[in-house]
Amino acid sequence: MHEFNETFIQLLVLLAVSIFVIGISKKLNQPYSIALVIVGLLMGVTNIPLLEEAEAFITQSHVFQAIIISLFLPILLGDATLKLPFSHLKEQSKPVLALAFGGTLLSFLIIAFSAYYLLDLPLIVAFTFGALMSATDPISVISIFKSLGVPKSVVTIIEGESLLNDGIAVVLFQISSLYLLSYMELGWLGLGSGLLLFLKFAIGGILIGTVLGYLFSQLIRFYDDYPLEIAFSMLLFFGSFFIAEHFHVSGVIAVVVAGLIFGNYGAKIGMSETTKVNINSFWDVVTLIANSLIFLMIGIEIKNIDFTDKWVMIAAAILIVLAGRTIALYTSVHFIKGFSRSWKAVLNWGGLKGSLSIALALSLPPTFEGRDDVLVLTFSVVLFSLLVQGLTIKPLVMKLGLSEQQKGKSV
Repeated sequence: MHEFNETFIQLLVLLAVSIFVIGISKKLNQPYSIALVIVGLLMGVTNIPLLEEAEAFITQSHVFQAIIISLFLPILLGDATLKLPFSHLKEQSKPVLALAFGGTLLSFLIIAFSAYYLLDLPLIVAFTFGALMSATDPISVISIFKSLGVPKSVVTIIEGESLLNDGIAVVLFQISSLYLLSYMELGWLGLGSGLLLFLKFAIGGILIGTVLGYLFSQLIRFYDDYPLEIAFSMLLFFGSFFIAEHFHVSGVIAVVVAGLIFGNYGAKIGMSETTKVNINSFWDVVTLIANSLIFLMIGIEIKNIDFTDKWVMIAAAILIVLAGRTIALYTSVHFIKGFSRSWKAVLNWGGLKGSLSIALALSLPPTFEGRDDVLVLTFSVVLFSLLVQGLTIKPLVMKLGLSEQQKGKSV
């Protein structure tokens, strides 16, 4: 009991720091996610007596990974899908699907092979790194876009891509880190087995998400009681994630599908206006808390990363990831009409990497050969992405003249 209290107090101290930072950054009209990473970095490289224990606790691999993957990932995915109108997603289905499937797979292959040939990483390490770098994290970008009045269509594309590619990236990561070598030994047969496993992960996740999303949508028809309906939504997000993981299929894909069904079909047949307002407000608060801890934790994680003698490799990895994203994005949306060059540039630069990549890297077992390299490179790219790309996306949108005055225009 005493140990639980200690842990709880440590998390509360970090939460207090992060909410204070959010308060200041909102007053200064800056993206809070980036402010939190910077504060986390400062906390990681300095020793503040009061915070040392909390930092030591939170940077343990299993704690970081458990908090982000098991606790926060279903919350963030559920919240995003709950508020994403299916009609918006349908309107932008071509670019979203092209980026989420074609773009993700292409950037995975480009980054993996480049890391293998140019960084001289072992094949399994290179492919694991490629999978980690194919997930995008839109939190910072979307808050910046909304404050600039960027068209809904662009916000939908970047959010839709991220929701779908998270699921695909997690599956690619599991295949790369666990099964890659055994499949490669089997040659073409192995390629077939890999594709089958990929389909099993994805289709299994879709089925579980669909069934649970439909059941919970029917369930809320019997009630007009928003606290209970909010509790049902929590049960749905965590339930679909852990049931899918239990059956060894994609928990991420299950939550995304369940959330989309619940937030669109469920809202239409079973939610009053009062419920909709309250359920959205509830998840706004929960995701604010989740994000506040996530971004602070990313910064603090610098304590456990050893950068010595790896600067050239880090710089090369950043260039490889940027090139991979650029080639994948421009190739996958090449045949989609109505995309201006300016918007392609913004979508490309806005494909930030985030907490999911770090949490997955930390989930690699200590026995995984090359774990340290994967951690250093993943952490460095995420930091570059959040700090450099995150801080320059606003000036880029302004420079290209794509903010408020373009509101009425399509992409």
